[in-house]
Amino acid sequence: MTESPKRSRLVYSSASGRMCPKCGWPETDCRCSSNLAAAEPVPAKIRVNLSVEKRGSGKIVTRIDGLPRNRELIESLTRDLKKSCGTGGRAFEDFLELQGDHRERLREILAKKGWTVKG
Repeated sequence: MTESPKRSRLVYSSASGRMCPKCGWPETDCRCSSNLAAAEPVPAKIRVNLSVEKRGSGKIVTRIDGLPRNRELIESLTRDLKKSCGTGGRAFEDFLELQGDHRERLREILAKKGWTVKG
């Protein structure tokens, strides 16, 4: 039986410096879970902006901007809002999107959390 060749992984690039061994991105822009320690703390008062966008495919999404860069907060909020609105969506680094126009429902939900909602 032949042994499978080891996969080589880039560890340093002259253009961007040291590379993260887990995700392969530059250490200064690491995308893996080992970078969670650099997450912003959650402020006592959060102010978010609601907007509706039309994607290139004609689909409408509700976007929630102004969230702190805290992966745990954004992922748990996305999960809760998707369940409350009965729709799909996805989390990004500092905002989230829900499929469809859910501004009225989201205003109620986020106001109950004590957040200031604009838009």
